[in-house]
Amino acid sequence: MGFWIFMLIMNLMIPLIMIGFGKIFLKWAPKEINPLFGYRTNMSMKNQDTWQFAHHCFGKWWYWSGIFLIPVSVIPMLFVTDAGEAAVGIVGGVTCTFECIGLIIPVFFVEKALKQVFDSDGKRKCVQEERQQ
Repeated sequence: MGFWIFMLIMNLMIPLIMIGFGKIFLKWAPKEINPLFGYRTNMSMKNQDTWQFAHHCFGKWWYWSGIFLIPVSVIPMLFVTDAGEAAVGIVGGVTCTFECIGLIIPVFFVEKALKQVFDSDGKRKCVQEERQQ
């Protein structure tokens, strides 16, 4: 039972970290573009506008993905409460793999949102369209 509790706690760390950083990025995104902390991709680091947009969008995605991953982390572990360490380890490992996929998927949605809102130079598309008219 001790190993089961350990695996449950380890599996809950990823969603809880996602929720925590999601809230941080939503409310207190890094003020300046930096190479050390934050959502750092080529598109998000084009200018301050893309930086703030990317953090707000990514924060929202990570927060809700973390909320979604909590039951995904707990429910499989409930099926192996009385199983041996090998079964607990396998279920915990598979669960962790799905959580890692959940960590990465929001990046694709944020990059898609950045490309919809900004051009390749980091300027908002709607502002350009208004100027052309």
